[in-house]
Amino acid sequence: MPITLPENLPAFDILSREGVMVMTPGRAATQDIRPLHIGLLNLMPKKIQTENQFARLIGATPLQINLSLIRMTDHEARNTAADHMEAFYRPFAEVADSGEKLDGLIITGAPIEHLPFEEVSYWDELSEVFDWTQSHVHSTFGVCWGGMAMAYHFHGLKKHMLDAKAFGCFRHRNLVPASPYLRGFSDEFVIPVSRWTEVRQPEVNATPGLRTLLASDDAGPCLLEDAGHRALYIFNHFEYDSGTLKEEYDRDVTAGKPINVPQNYYPGDDPSQPPSNRWRSHAHLLYGNWVNEIYQSTPYDLENIGQ
Repeated sequence: MPITLPENLPAFDILSREGVMVMTPGRAATQDIRPLHIGLLNLMPKKIQTENQFARLIGATPLQINLSLIRMTDHEARNTAADHMEAFYRPFAEVADSGEKLDGLIITGAPIEHLPFEEVSYWDELSEVFDWTQSHVHSTFGVCWGGMAMAYHFHGLKKHMLDAKAFGCFRHRNLVPASPYLRGFSDEFVIPVSRWTEVRQPEVNATPGLRTLLASDDAGPCLLEDAGHRALYIFNHFEYDSGTLKEEYDRDVTAGKPINVPQNYYPGDDPSQPPSNRWRSHAHLLYGNWVNEIYQSTPYDLENIGQ
């Protein structure tokens, strides 16, 4: 939650420049409180695992959040029980037809990196989702493939296939310490990475409207801000549990697929050792900062979102 200080106090400007949440007494006096309405458009095969991961992060703030689970309308989930999908998920068409508006929307990744965007079976509807966010969602967070897809839709930013899978825990740098989304971040930290594609920093730099907040010398740009579309795009996986990379590695080994041991993940890069989680605190910081930014700026009346 923000700290309230007189606007003419020197600490107000100093803390503001450092990215600390600061609020004037006048603004504090006008704050109304209601639950935040955040949607999760879950494109991942293991939907329950993904629900838990994101709910854990956005539910760790002191704010009350109503989480809505959303699916693509005509895409059938093959790895999650039908009764779970029926009980807890609404198709996007139903959400759109209802006229519902959201304070925030998370759009997850999907294991379809090898396909050109336009060849994805639900690309047309997903494009509708992206356009719908501009009038019905206050802030959108695209994750991994979901973030690449949004950046492509709005900016034409291309994804490129890698020669080998980027797989492991890679050191990243905080490029914009004063960003409100990076409050409390260290200068360097590790993030789990698991993808066959990348976006390239020179192409990001050449795209008006995009700003890189986090990046890695080894894994490239990680977190982009798209202020014009009220969106963030993250290409790596702060939300991963301690054992998620292990599950992916064991799965591919069992299936006989070529896969390298995830870098900098197991102690001594020894897969017989239990991995340790070295990103959890920054995961909570990022998603907590995102939720707090929504709280600070979203209209009290949901109907005013997008106006």
